[in-house]
Amino acid sequence: MSAGGYDAVLVVSFGGPERAEDVIPFLENVVRGRGVPRDRLLEVAEHYYSFGGKSPINDQNRALISALREELEAKGPRLPIYFGNRNWHPLLPDTLQVMARDGVRRALAFVTSAFSSYSGCRQYRENIVDAIAAVGDNAPRVDKIRAFFNHPGFIRATAGRVRSALSQFDASDRAGVRLLFAAHSIPLSMAHGCDYVAQLREASRLVSEQVGSDNWELVFQSRSGPSTQPWLEPDICDRIDSLGAAGARQVCMVPIGFLSDHVEVAYDLDVEAAARASAAGISFVRAETVGTCPVFVSAVRDLIRERVEGGPARACVGALPVRPDECPADCCPRPQRPGRAAGERPR
Repeated sequence: MSAGGYDAVLVVSFGGPERAEDVIPFLENVVRGRGVPRDRLLEVAEHYYSFGGKSPINDQNRALISALREELEAKGPRLPIYFGNRNWHPLLPDTLQVMARDGVRRALAFVTSAFSSYSGCRQYRENIVDAIAAVGDNAPRVDKIRAFFNHPGFIRATAGRVRSALSQFDASDRAGVRLLFAAHSIPLSMAHGCDYVAQLREASRLVSEQVGSDNWELVFQSRSGPSTQPWLEPDICDRIDSLGAAGARQVCMVPIGFLSDHVEVAYDLDVEAAARASAAGISFVRAETVGTCPVFVSAVRDLIRERVEGGPARACVGALPVRPDECPADCCPRPQRPGRAAGERPR
């Protein structure tokens, strides 16, 4: 067993269908017990069918795992990496069963969410606990890596993506480009119980500072709850409309709340938001997510190393403190109002 007592890394993500036949079973798995109307499920299914029935998220996670495996092999700590999802294969209980058979006793979980909220942190921890219970006594202990919204590597990697996007505008226009940092909307009942918005604003500010812009704002996308339930605003498409009406002509969209270009990026931004920008007469460029950017992969390795080595140093930048390794018992509580949790819109 390695220093720190860990003998594996577990990458945990949302999951997504990999073929057209998977789409409806996947969606049913996501919305089970949530009272989502069938017509809404079928509407979302069309987003997947427009991409051939396959979400990019699993392949993108596999690419991240491959890059991270090379990083750990070259620089350490040399730990095997496993992959488990919340909603589709490879499912967490199945992955933990494999880990148990392989003799893994204690693992570090890297969750593909940089920010703190119920659906982006606590729910994943609950998923891991449920998977451990399903496997039984031989299941490994799994400790989740902290939220990393203010890790310098995440900020640098995002800033690099923004610079590349800005380079697509004419040099004479770049000073006027409005940066719209986009993240998944969540119900206000959830937002009031966590630091999600404060963390998003801080990460957006830090990235804007690195690219030398003060022309930015935070917007929200992919709302999936009932109209009677208040969610975080402004909605990205509504904001594009108002910017166009006010005379804005250049927008750079930065999907700060996402690590990979899955369906909520590829459809909600690249299709829906881009169409609204075109209708408003706005030149629209979307920055890439951090994905397998080497700077980001190095940051993930750093997050693993700090736990394995057990030292007190925890890298962070900006005004907000580093998140603790162990979340408090009352951290990011489940929202009290009925309705589907944010992040549970299929990807």
